[in-house]
Amino acid sequence: MRIVFSVVLAALLALGVGGYVWLQQPLEMATESVDLSIEPGTSPRELAQQVQQAGVAVQPSMLYWYFRLSGQARLIKAGSYELERGVTPTSLLRKLVRGEEALRSVTLVEGWNFQQLREALRKADQLRPDSEGLSPEQVMQQIGRPGVPAEGRFYPDTYTYAKGSSDLALLKRAARSMDKHLEVAWAQRAPGVPVKSPEEALVLASIVEKETGRASDRPLIASVFSNRLRIGMRLQTDPTVIYGLGARFDGNLRKADLLADTPWNTYTRAGLPPTPIAMPGKSALQAALHPAPSQALYFVARGDGSSHFSTTLDEHNRAVNKYQRGQ
Repeated sequence: MRIVFSVVLAALLALGVGGYVWLQQPLEMATESVDLSIEPGTSPRELAQQVQQAGVAVQPSMLYWYFRLSGQARLIKAGSYELERGVTPTSLLRKLVRGEEALRSVTLVEGWNFQQLREALRKADQLRPDSEGLSPEQVMQQIGRPGVPAEGRFYPDTYTYAKGSSDLALLKRAARSMDKHLEVAWAQRAPGVPVKSPEEALVLASIVEKETGRASDRPLIASVFSNRLRIGMRLQTDPTVIYGLGARFDGNLRKADLLADTPWNTYTRAGLPPTPIAMPGKSALQAALHPAPSQALYFVARGDGSSHFSTTLDEHNRAVNKYQRGQ
């Protein structure tokens, strides 16, 4: 009897040691990394099969029983994972329980228009192009914003996503982020700003965003446009004209273009254009709703990225002669 007990005990010890060694042993893989996608509702047995099918040399039955006996099988999270060479059964389960998905990222840049945003999403690594072929109106319908213009409605930032995620899901996140930033900026707006709604603030911020890349100039540029709006003076800003020209703009803005009437031509039409012309960032939103205190009505680029501001037309013309015409 003692002999039998000893044999059984030795077998159990050997099994335990062998199991421990297996749990710490890197699993063989044919490539440096493999992708593993787990759908919601996948059973531990199905998951073990998927790991093998993904390219990991492992006995599914052993992996299945490890999942079960660990007591963590129900904690495994659905998602897209990247398994790299050197992964062990222990580190694999830890990754799946923690939900350490294989994340990619895409950056939406301040000042981009909707077309540039979509091009960035088309080039994004492992992002599913569900919006491909949809019009801007259809895209907004798909993300739950029917009737809302697509331009300017997405917050410029860096967004991470799991491999195989939908670009529509990312756009929905970016739209919610813009809503949040706009809501905060509007609630904290300075008294007396000439814009009457968050939507108008978004339009003005997009113009401020496109007019300069120098953050220190944005509050004064916003002040110029705010002063003009108060007295009914046309904004006369080139970026709105360029936006209205669309594909017709060849990189050279001519006098004829300034006279070509479109809903976005602020030389021919008073007030703000009907939609934003780009994605404004946080500083542009803040500038639009906190313009610098000034009486300036004009500005001209100095040629070094900064602008010269003037309160009268005569002063502005002298600045134009100095900085633009070299006089």
